[in-house]
Amino acid sequence: MENRIVKFYSKESSQLALHAIPGHFATSHSHINYYVDVTSLKSRVNEAREAAKVLYSRMPRNSYVDTIVCMDGTEVIAAFLSQEIEHGGLLTANRHETIYVVSPEINNNNQMLFRDNNKPAISGKHVLLLLATTTTGETIRRSLECIRYYGGSVVGIASIFSTVDSVDGIQVESLFNAQDVMGYEAYDAHDCPFCKKGHQIEAMVNGYGYSKL
Repeated sequence: MENRIVKFYSKESSQLALHAIPGHFATSHSHINYYVDVTSLKSRVNEAREAAKVLYSRMPRNSYVDTIVCMDGTEVIAAFLSQEIEHGGLLTANRHETIYVVSPEINNNNQMLFRDNNKPAISGKHVLLLLATTTTGETIRRSLECIRYYGGSVVGIASIFSTVDSVDGIQVESLFNAQDVMGYEAYDAHDCPFCKKGHQIEAMVNGYGYSKL
């Protein structure tokens, strides 16, 4: 499968490239015709730093950010993004004048939660939600519900790759979108053309990676 990888480069930085594999894949909420691999952007320091710079350039300068909540293993980007925010002049209401970077725990029932030791990073805080990939927006909705449950206020959403422009009236800023991956399509599982033709699913995928079937 890996020998089918196609690279798509960012229009804003030659250091940022998206890897996409054509085929028939299933996420937890949809079927897609490209698996979008953002592993290098999340795990290579130089690329993660550059991704943080581009994402920061798109953030409104009149907002507060106290906490970055990370989904899909985006903590490295979040650490660099927090530095961009602190050095760039965006405000934080935290008394220690630095930003929290935290991730929710996912339990056996696929519910998101924050343990008591991390609740202070959410309750009463201005939260930026950071994701790896966004296809239907369902993970964002679940994340928003979780953050709000613990008393946080979501002031922004950022994703490395997203086909969703906004969720609950909050704009989703992304490094790459569906127009960058030519021909990208997402389908409801009950209306997938690959399934109708009898094509087997190649892998289960999410923001962490893929597992071949």
